[in-house]
Amino acid sequence: MVEIMQQVLTNPMIMYPLLIWSIFWKGLALWRSARMNHRGWFIALLVINTVGIFEIIYIMATRKRYRFIESLR
Repeated sequence: MVEIMQQVLTNPMIMYPLLIWSIFWKGLALWRSARMNHRGWFIALLVINTVGIFEIIYIMATRKRYRFIESLR
């Protein structure tokens, strides 16, 4: 199993799209946490790398509150 994962992660055809995917979601989640003044979440999102899964969950969980805050600005 470890050998298969090493082969997959060293394959540029898989690694580069995965890297772009992760950077996109991380940037979006960090932007939102900064706009909402969530310092703890910002640090957690910055440090924890989950290939976008943690970031997507954060974005979905804060969707309504973010819309409310943005409508006030």
